[in-house]
Amino acid sequence: MILNSMIDVIGCVWYKAIFSLLNGENRNNFLRRRGIKIGKGCKIYASEFSTEPFLIELRDNVTIAPGSFFITHDGAIEMMRDINPEVDLFGKIVIGANSIIGSHCIILPNTEVGDNCIVGAGSVVRGKIPNDSVVIGNPAKIVMKTSLAKKMLKNHKNCLKTKLLNKNEKMNMVREHFNIS
Repeated sequence: MILNSMIDVIGCVWYKAIFSLLNGENRNNFLRRRGIKIGKGCKIYASEFSTEPFLIELRDNVTIAPGSFFITHDGAIEMMRDINPEVDLFGKIVIGANSIIGSHCIILPNTEVGDNCIVGAGSVVRGKIPNDSVVIGNPAKIVMKTSLAKKMLKNHKNCLKTKLLNKNEKMNMVREHFNIS
C-alpha cells in the first residue's frame, strides 16, 4: 500500500515535469496519449485532468489557463459505501469550441460548457453552460453574453497591443501605461 502510494506520487511528479517541458502541439499530443479528446488549435496550460482523462473532450480552439482542474469522478459516493461498497460515480466533461477556461477553475463531472464561452478565473463549474455565456464564481453563474464581454474588452482602457512584442518591449509598454518606473 505504501509502495503504491509512493509510485503514484513519483508518477505525478514525473508527469508534471514532462508536461511543463512541452509546449503547443507537443503538449496536446501528450494529453491525447493520456486519452483526452482534443480538437484543433487548443492552447492548454493546465495539467490536472483527473484519473479518467478519457472522459474529457476539448473541442476546437479551446484555451485552458494554468492551475485549472478537471474532475471526472465524484468522491461524495464514499457516503454510499455502506449501501453499495463497489460503486463509483463518474461524469464526462465537454468544453465547447472557442471557449476559454480561466486560471484556477474547477470543472466538475457531468459538465458541458457551450461554444464561445468564457469561464472566469477561480470559477467552479458543474452542469450545462449555454453557448455564448460568460460565467464566474463558486458556483459559476452566467453574468453576461460573450458578445457583450467582447465589446467591453475591445474598449477597455487597459487593453494594450503587446501580443507581438518581445518580453522586454511588453514589460516596458505595461510599465509606461501604468506609470511604473
